[in-house]
Amino acid sequence: MGLLCGALCGVIVTLVTVFILRIFVTLRHGSKHKPGKKGPVSVLVVAGSGQINLSSQIVRKHNGGHTTEIIRLMGALSPFYKPRHYVLADTDKMSEEKIRAFEAEREKTCSASQFTLHRIPRSREVRQSWSSSVLTSLSALVSSIPLLFRLQPDVVLCNGPGTCVPLCAAGILLGVLGVKRVLIVFVESICRVETLSLSGKILYYFADYFFVQWVPLKDKYPKAIYLGRLV
Repeated sequence: MGLLCGALCGVIVTLVTVFILRIFVTLRHGSKHKPGKKGPVSVLVVAGSGQINLSSQIVRKHNGGHTTEIIRLMGALSPFYKPRHYVLADTDKMSEEKIRAFEAEREKTCSASQFTLHRIPRSREVRQSWSSSVLTSLSALVSSIPLLFRLQPDVVLCNGPGTCVPLCAAGILLGVLGVKRVLIVFVESICRVETLSLSGKILYYFADYFFVQWVPLKDKYPKAIYLGRLV
């Protein structure tokens, strides 16, 4: 029995080690991956409102502030980025209307608009306790994994809503399992001047491209990319 337990422990340790090494390799070589060489780039866009910090004052972003910024970013992308898969929190009541209006306007100047809308549980509500947010985040992750496996986007584009963390985790998992390499692109909100959002603090270590829009953030986070104002 002792020999069997030792063997099982050895197998588990080996599998965990291989998995960790796979994560390391996936993250280290992610920025070298260049999607779009064989055709259009499928992009998963994380939309949603949230709470931000501006000049040390807490400002709640009404009317889908994160969504407004992400739509501006999408407006700057060429029609080559298609299909576009928008993912919203199930409690987000405002973003869908903004997205549909944006896509309807885009269809006037481009070919038939190729986009889809999906909803997952919100990871964390504003002012939600940390203990309960663990459960809601796990719920969001459980919904994100099958969604990412089904859509298999080339890029995940996000800018701060908590919903983006489980979606990015699911995207990284696709690469770790060898299903598909998914680029994680994070653009910190324009309203983040001196500190990163909670999502930014997490994804700073995992995103393939991490953009900030203020010099103080670039100074604090050397890995970040600063190109001025993007939205």
